[in-house]
Amino acid sequence: MDDAILMPVYNEEFSVEYVIDNVRDHHHGEILVVDDGSTDRTAMKLAERDDILVLTHQENLGYGKSLLDGFAFAQFAGLKRVITMDCDGQHEPEHIPQFFAVLTEDVDLVSGSRYLPGSGSTGEAPEQRRRINDELTARVNAVTGFGITDSFCGFKAYHVDRVVALGLTEPGYAMPMELWAKAHVAGWKVVELPVERIYFDHDRSFGADLDDPDKRLAYYERVWRAAVGPVE
Repeated sequence: MDDAILMPVYNEEFSVEYVIDNVRDHHHGEILVVDDGSTDRTAMKLAERDDILVLTHQENLGYGKSLLDGFAFAQFAGLKRVITMDCDGQHEPEHIPQFFAVLTEDVDLVSGSRYLPGSGSTGEAPEQRRRINDELTARVNAVTGFGITDSFCGFKAYHVDRVVALGLTEPGYAMPMELWAKAHVAGWKVVELPVERIYFDHDRSFGADLDDPDKRLAYYERVWRAAVGPVE
């Protein structure tokens, strides 16, 4: 099978089984889970399943690193396309067939958006998260002309060889900023699809200093400037 679902996971013991079960309802190919050094019972729950592939980081290496390792493994395994999804219940698996259908040879990236007119919502996004997303989305659009509405949605569909060829290196949460910059340089065609805006946990931590919104924004901006280079 050429298509796979790629999910980075860190300490999701209460949602991981439910999410994988729902993904399996809509996808019969490979499900690749990258356990990023979980310290709870996530690893145990993953080990009990025989319908997924698991890559394990012995320590927490970061959201971006989990995706990059997943892309590399997908290429090694001969997979052609992957959809990335979070494993916290904020992405609806029912959209999987649509994402794969839109990811044709002429489209390089299908990106979910929680802020299109057709996007439903459950709960409200924390104000500081929406503010940072809006500010960075505007910055991306000013340089790339992509016209996106949501620069940080993790629900995306990629051609494996194309995303690996970008040479992404950012291991942390700012990986999407590097992605947008390098996708622009590579001349990618991007299509956005509406997905639900689901927020259950407003206290979710980004770790260390990144829980401070100003420091998190500064970090995202540093990664963006380094990746976009003289294009900006």
